[in-house]
Amino acid sequence: MYSSGRVSTLGLLLHLHYRPACYKLKTSRRLHRPLICEVLIRHHASSAEVVKEQPTLEWDLPEKNYTSNLCSQKPTYISEHQGEPVDSDVNTYAGLLQGCTNVKALKELHASTIVIGLYQNNLIQSKLVNMYTVYDDLEDARGVFEKIPERNVRLWNTVLRGYSKSGLFDETLRLYYQMRGVNIQLDNFTFPFVLKACAGLSALREGREIHQHAVRIGFDSNVYVSNALIDMYFKCDRANDGRLVFDKMSGRDVASWTVLISGYVLTSHANEALILFYQMQLTDAKPNLVTIISVLPACVQLGILQYGKWIHGYVIASGLGMDVSLGNSLVAMYAKCGSIELARRVFDEMAERDVVSWNAMIAGYSQNGRPNKSLRLFRQMQMENLKANSVTSVSMLAVCAHLGALQQGICIHNLSIKLGFESDVFVTGALIDMYSKCGITEIAEKLFGTMPVRNVVSWSSMIAGYAQNGLANEALALFNQMQLTAVKPNPITIVTVLSACAHIGALEQGQRIHDCIIRSGFESDVSVGTALIDMYAKCGNIEMARQLFDRITNKDVVSWSAMIAGYGIHGHGKDAIVLFSQMQLTGMRPNDVTFICLLSACSHAGLVVEGWQFFYSMSESYGITPRVKHYACMVDLLGRAGQLDEAYNFIRKMPIQPDAAVWGALLGSCRIYCNFELGKYAAEHLFELNPENVGYYVLLSNIYAAAGRWEDVAKMRTRVKYSGLRKTPGCSFIEIDNKVHAFRVGDNSHPQSENIYAMLEALSGQMAEAGYVPNTDSVLHDVEEEVKEHLLSSHSEKLAIAFGLINTSSGTPIRITKNLRVCGDCHNATKYISKIVKREIIVRDANRFHHFKEGLCSCGDYW
Repeated sequence: MYSSGRVSTLGLLLHLHYRPACYKLKTSRRLHRPLICEVLIRHHASSAEVVKEQPTLEWDLPEKNYTSNLCSQKPTYISEHQGEPVDSDVNTYAGLLQGCTNVKALKELHASTIVIGLYQNNLIQSKLVNMYTVYDDLEDARGVFEKIPERNVRLWNTVLRGYSKSGLFDETLRLYYQMRGVNIQLDNFTFPFVLKACAGLSALREGREIHQHAVRIGFDSNVYVSNALIDMYFKCDRANDGRLVFDKMSGRDVASWTVLISGYVLTSHANEALILFYQMQLTDAKPNLVTIISVLPACVQLGILQYGKWIHGYVIASGLGMDVSLGNSLVAMYAKCGSIELARRVFDEMAERDVVSWNAMIAGYSQNGRPNKSLRLFRQMQMENLKANSVTSVSMLAVCAHLGALQQGICIHNLSIKLGFESDVFVTGALIDMYSKCGITEIAEKLFGTMPVRNVVSWSSMIAGYAQNGLANEALALFNQMQLTAVKPNPITIVTVLSACAHIGALEQGQRIHDCIIRSGFESDVSVGTALIDMYAKCGNIEMARQLFDRITNKDVVSWSAMIAGYGIHGHGKDAIVLFSQMQLTGMRPNDVTFICLLSACSHAGLVVEGWQFFYSMSESYGITPRVKHYACMVDLLGRAGQLDEAYNFIRKMPIQPDAAVWGALLGSCRIYCNFELGKYAAEHLFELNPENVGYYVLLSNIYAAAGRWEDVAKMRTRVKYSGLRKTPGCSFIEIDNKVHAFRVGDNSHPQSENIYAMLEALSGQMAEAGYVPNTDSVLHDVEEEVKEHLLSSHSEKLAIAFGLINTSSGTPIRITKNLRVCGDCHNATKYISKIVKREIIVRDANRFHHFKEGLCSCGDYW
């Protein structure tokens, strides 16, 4: 490698000044040694790569012992023939190599050993291999290693350690099998390195084979090997095998207990981890700081703050002390368990804080609904001149996404570029998420498109970005594209894409994703199970939603709430109430979202008395203070039931300021019951609270039109026009053969438009014969009745129904999703169509589901 080419200045100096001392000549030329030292000092001082101290290596449990063993090995003596170097020179150079503070100096000394003839010495070669691995220069380490004719187990272990430490697990295993092939006698240091590689690759088969080999040669009882085996089995999702290794150990050290506790935390067996922590205290192997750091996440998994306080108390009582890593872990634990005040107290009391400390506190505020404090803390961090890392960028971008703070997000984007994080896959994923949540999907798409490498987070962020911005078709298309790559979706990806299916009622694609979930083994994930419930419910298959709900063994409050909400949007209010009673019997405590779902279910079913009971029980039985959303649900419940005066008085007595949702619920009810005066009063509040929401202008126009006040309708239309507002166009979706088709009012763009309108014409005649009369009150134009009827005939849901009838076989249910509330005429027409074609037609509008069958609707005309 270095036998040809230019020798460095340092190498030449060493050759000229040191060579006289390299031979057994009793001469005063040995006095040149100080000059060599001076050259070395000058070289290190001027090197751009000088570091204060040799890097600390974070090796597996046996690595520190292995390193000290390696460094203390005896030099290999060389025959004392005339002209050959003596042992003192070898030791001097070995010491110089060991003391190298950067890779540049190491390569200079490497070149010098070649020039002065020391390169073939075993100790020198061992030191070179070792030091190259220290500085992660594995190419040069391997180059030296391969040229050594006789390599002992220590040399093999050194290279194995280097590959393992650098995460090159495939190469670690290849070298291990090569080692076996040349019959090197393995030792207890070999196995931890290769077992770490198996753990990193989740290579269970190879891990079992290595375990068997360790048993055959008698190293399975070695504590370091056993600890590595425990770690490997847990990381390969074989907790029982890992526990079996632990139980068979005749002697366990602190690391044995710690790695088992870490394994249980890793596999979400938090109870077992805490039990082990307690049992460990009864043994001679007392917990150390690493053990404490390992067990704290178990408290987070269980969400039990008291356990975290108990462990914190143990640290104080046992006198373990508090280093920065433990402080960081405590901050994260308290924050994730919801005690942000205790997290801040630990943070403030830390004698030393690093960037991880600040990141934990910033993330803690964000997780606890205090994003503005995250922003302030980040500014304080900058004022203290602490350099942010990529994790800081990710945390701050999440804060900006939560706040919808686009300008601050752009600043963090610019800072990330300045600090060199723009190519970090996690930072890019956070940027995609931030821009998407701020509604700038174009930039998110550009960032995603320029990523050279995309991980599951990147794909999930972009899919979520589309879904959150109403671009469900794009979200599904990207998910399909993802499946063609080597990146496998995780539960977060699945939950996101299921929400896209739910948004547009894409049942067929949702079913296909369900099959993917079964193949991937995600069925037992409670968040995935809950997303499936939501998807099937919102796609009209409430029966399948209930079947999946019943299969979930570890239901949480979100699962129960999702099923209650599903019953609610289908108008099954009484089923929702029965399910809530079952939830109470299990001991599961409802949260504020559960009551929103319950009150909404009562509203769609007209269960006013029950709604009042649940509203009062929130605070009286569960200590939950009603939020503005709960008040909006009650206004909607009263208004839909025709109790408009009660709804208005309820608003007047609210202890908190009513928002647009509250007044919007009242305005919607006024449209249903044509209450002009109260509707106008509600609209005035809405125009003040949210003047950019065109939907409120449309609702008031509906009330004017129903009262025949066409001048007011015209004025309202003019006001909208000059305000620059645009009405959200009605759009209906229908899925046929895994493809979602969208229709707008009067749409002629579909390839089958001619057939669609022909089908509607034929149905129109049959409906008229059956007694259908168009309800022209839904038309907000002062035109002739004939024109109104024509406008009604091309509403988006009618076009979608006609398309479904053309493209599905007889008897097949037709499922439609509409982005707005279905109008009265379309609701009436769909009842007639269901009876004429003898089909079930399922329509989900902005409020609820309508199951049309045999001329009737499941809502009982109450929507």
